[in-house]
Amino acid sequence: MLTYLIVCPLVFLAGFVDAIGGGGGLIALPAFLFAGLPMHAAVATNKLSAACGTAVTTARFAKNRMIDLKLAAPAVLFAALGAQAGARLSLSIDERILEYLLIGILPVAAFFVLNKHLFQDREAGEEKTDRRTVVTVCLSALLVGVYDGIYGPGTGTFLIIAFTVFARMGIHRANGLAKAINTTTNLSSLIVFLRSGNVMITLGLAAALCNMLGNYLGSGLAMKNGARIVRPVILTVLLILLLRIVSGILIP
Repeated sequence: MLTYLIVCPLVFLAGFVDAIGGGGGLIALPAFLFAGLPMHAAVATNKLSAACGTAVTTARFAKNRMIDLKLAAPAVLFAALGAQAGARLSLSIDERILEYLLIGILPVAAFFVLNKHLFQDREAGEEKTDRRTVVTVCLSALLVGVYDGIYGPGTGTFLIIAFTVFARMGIHRANGLAKAINTTTNLSSLIVFLRSGNVMITLGLAAALCNMLGNYLGSGLAMKNGARIVRPVILTVLLILLLRIVSGILIP
């Protein structure tokens, strides 16, 4: 019972934050670890709840026509391939290699978000979908998919930044597409972890219900407020991720 009391409220909060700007794993994964789960079981069980939660946000965004299906179709394929490869790599490489790379990447990501000329909301008429957009989206989905399979926290955040800055999408469109891709990467990684037998099904399903509720409420807030709320949430996620990585390196 104590495990559920620790995990469920924090996973609800993780879903709420994740629906707005990504990064829910920064709250959810430590919750499972704090509750006493071993690392592999925590990562695997978190994938079950995260997959259900992001599916709710994706469905809500799709219902409001905030997901570009022509872009989402090839992007989710590349994301699935990346996540499957990343999940397998996670079993054979040292995560510290990725952590050192992220120390350099995170400040750059924060720069893009803080630069209002790069990270800005765009009206539907200002958005373009050409070959460059498709290539950018698919490449981003592949690379971030690999990251999600290996490590995970901040996946949705990195996708939103990539789509807004490099694919020049508006916040709503970028967020909707990011959730569709993130749902795919979560499901693809979950398949690998289910086969490994590390998923605690009962706890994962209880956490999934809480995560779904958090995602439902958070997605409504994101649709109403756009960049005004997404930008500060993304910056907070990047800061927390940086602090977590640095503290993990300094205190193994």
